Amino acid sequence: MRITLLVLLCSISLSASAQWYKLNISNYRRLPQLVQQPSAGIKLRPVSFTNTSVTPLSVLETAYGLSLSERSVMKEAQHHMRFREYAEASYGFRDLAKIYIRQNKLTQAKWFFLQSNNLSRQQSNDRLTIANLIDLAVIKSTIGDFALAQQDLDEARSLAINHNWKDDLTHVDFELKNLQRDKLAAIKPGTTYAGNTQSAL
Repeated sequence: MRITLLVLLCSISLSASAQWYKLNISNYRRLPQLVQQPSAGIKLRPVSFTNTSVTPLSVLETAYGLSLSERSVMKEAQHHMRFREYAEASYGFRDLAKIYIRQNKLTQAKWFFLQSNNLSRQQSNDRLTIANLIDLAVIKSTIGDFALAQQDLDEARSLAINHNWKDDLTHVDFELKNLQRDKLAAIKPGTTYAGNTQSAL
């Protein structure tokens, strides 16, 4: 019984699978083969590039951006002072002073340059001390305190000579010339006015 059942199932499966081989090819219509057209060569014309001048875009600093920078640098400087990292704090105070210069707050800038200068002296960072003295002299010259500006530049010059730093010496000499020019510009209006009054008398 089992054998007959097995033979019957095998014959049914063979007859069913044999139907897949009986495909009627004549019923299927083959599509015509696409003829490839010979492609014409694309001729590229040579491109000539002209030298164009690009004007740099000047981005104006906003008061909001400067206040954000001030807050960030102040927070960092306070962190360095809290953990007695005086070398980093001196640079932080210098950065704050530069931000105040951009805001045209010369009194605050002068105070932070002085703080940075005191710390740089304690750390014997003469390079930073020279830079601070030059910036202090520029601020003092701007507000008309020429005698103190001269003292700062003289001290910066002597430090640069002691270390034989020629780049700093060149910078100090340049600022000394600017200081002399500012002194003359401040004196000239007074002398011309006095001369005019004497000639009028």
